[in-house]
Amino acid sequence: MAPRYEVGQKVIITPAKNQSLSTRDYDIGPYAGKNGEVTDYYWVSLGMGTEVFYTYVVRVEDSNKELVLHEDELQPYIE
Repeated sequence: MAPRYEVGQKVIITPAKNQSLSTRDYDIGPYAGKNGEVTDYYWVSLGMGTEVFYTYVVRVEDSNKELVLHEDELQPYIE
């Protein structure tokens, strides 16, 4: 399975529904709706390679801060 987003692609940060702070160290709520750019991504294979999920490093435009986000926390930016 190929990644949904590529390095250099612009995205919009969108917190997943029912997100809990217990699953991560920080709240991405303050970044909701902000634009960013994918700077890197990593994949993890669960089991024998049949189930793969991706996490993305996203640089937030306004602050140049980098966040690590899951696919369900991003939407493509369409100009």
